Amino acid sequence: MFFESESDKSILAELGGRVRQLRLRKNLTQQQLAERTLLSLNTIKSLEVGRAKLATLVAVLRELGELSSLEVFLPDPGISPMQLAKRKGKVRQRATGSRGGGFGDDGGSNSGHSGDVEW
Repeated sequence: MFFESESDKSILAELGGRVRQLRLRKNLTQQQLAERTLLSLNTIKSLEVGRAKLATLVAVLRELGELSSLEVFLPDPGISPMQLAKRKGKVRQRATGSRGGGFGDDGGSNSGHSGDVEW
């Protein structure tokens, strides 16, 4: 699947479907997974259709033994050597924000998304 051309909703549905496939590969019912992760059955169902919080995803991936998938999913970007040299070895602590219109220009809003971290 090429995520670049997909809507947010379809990407979330795809990720939820992949979590479902991982669960089925482990031969677990949604109820069993809910019990093992101490989450509700409805939370597991929501995750599998792409409506869940990141904390839910982490708990489920941990239980399924797939937590290392997050490293591939979103690798640590590190710091570029140029930035490190420019800052004389000091690690950047915050962003300055954009000045030419675009992301971050509206006080942190992301295209109408709330500040709640969900996927």
